[in-house]
Amino acid sequence: MILAMTLLHAAQLLQDSALGTTIRESNWWYAVLNVVHVLALMVAAGSIMFFDLRLLGVGLTRTPVSEAAARLLPWTWRGFAVMALTGCLLISSEAERLYFNTAFRVKVVCLILAGLNVLLFHFTVFRGVAQWDRAAVTPARARMAGAFSLILWVSMLAAGRMIGYTLDT
Repeated sequence: MILAMTLLHAAQLLQDSALGTTIRESNWWYAVLNVVHVLALMVAAGSIMFFDLRLLGVGLTRTPVSEAAARLLPWTWRGFAVMALTGCLLISSEAERLYFNTAFRVKVVCLILAGLNVLLFHFTVFRGVAQWDRAAVTPARARMAGAFSLILWVSMLAAGRMIGYTLDT
């Protein structure tokens, strides 16, 4: 209960900040940030999708997994960095409303789980990539990580899209 009140208070302070107020009251800041956020999301999610499909053995099967990672992950990280920055700026303009928004909470949970999935994959399965790098069928744990990633990103995208259509206050 105390944590919830502290988070709500932090959301209210963020929304009432000069930054949050400027973005909310501007005729164009919110729209520009939203467009950049969606473009960065396309870069991050698109590169993640291609890598996950490689892990699942559905796409890029002639490309070694390590090469796919070397080519795609820099795009993923750049897109994610821009997406995170613009997302935080967008949140600042309506933080209190988002605090109560179920779709936003689902999006955040999916984002956290996707991050944990990436960490787990890279610190376990991917360490042995040299042994299965060129295999069309990757190890079961790699396929599971790819499938879980795809499910989480699709869920995150759907939840993000639903934020504007939910009636939570």
